[in-house]
Amino acid sequence: MSKNHIEQCVRDSLDAYFRDLGGSAPHDIYEMIISCVEKPMLETVLQRAEGNQSLAAEFLGINRNTLRKKLQQHQLL
Repeated sequence: MSKNHIEQCVRDSLDAYFRDLGGSAPHDIYEMIISCVEKPMLETVLQRAEGNQSLAAEFLGINRNTLRKKLQQHQLL
């Protein structure tokens, strides 16, 4: 799966979201997307790193402490 494919999935999902609103005003789109994407991303990357948080943080390009904070926020610890 390429970066372009992931971007298209996001576009398609947002298009469906706006269609489903049926004319209602959208609210907190940024937070909605981040919360929908971040947890499964963290779960998958941590699994690929075989539970090694330092390696998972490296894969993600973030600091290990930042990763731990995000894991706690999503109740993944």
